Amino acid sequence: VSLTLDPETAHPRLVLSEDRKRVGWEDPRQPVPDNPKRFDSSRCVLGCEGFSAGRHYWEVEVGDGEAWAVGVAKESVRRKGRISVNPKVGIWAVGQCGSQYQALTSPTIPISLLAAPKVIGIYLDYEAGRVAFFDSNNEAPIFTYPPTSFAGEKILPLLCL
Repeated sequence: VSLTLDPETAHPRLVLSEDRKRVGWEDPRQPVPDNPKRFDSSRCVLGCEGFSAGRHYWEVEVGDGEAWAVGVAKESVRRKGRISVNPKVGIWAVGQCGSQYQALTSPTIPISLLAAPKVIGIYLDYEAGRVAFFDSNNEAPIFTYPPTSFAGEKILPLLCL
């Protein structure tokens, strides 16, 4: 799946590339209009393309970044104020903070990896309620969430810096 990022959801300090395939961090905040879709505290952005059925796989290049999270979110996820990134609020993600990798559950689950992944593969099986993450370079599994129900809601790719 080839994804593009939705500028209307991007936190004001996140800057999208012209083709909306890459995101970076910029200080100060961008002078962007506030709207109900935009994250205003959590430094996140959603993909334009959502999924309501089927199996989907895409990859996110995280490079040498030391603070990131990638995954999926329900379309209804709260975007205003501080949000906890975990399945209870409709977000299934993994991330890195410094040298620690973790599944963003509540509480977080540490993930031991032999090598720092540069590209994260994300697999979504909507009907099975499955979200799994892989190191795309060696196809090694990173983390798989327990099966869940998306209750007919659209699921969107999520990136946080």
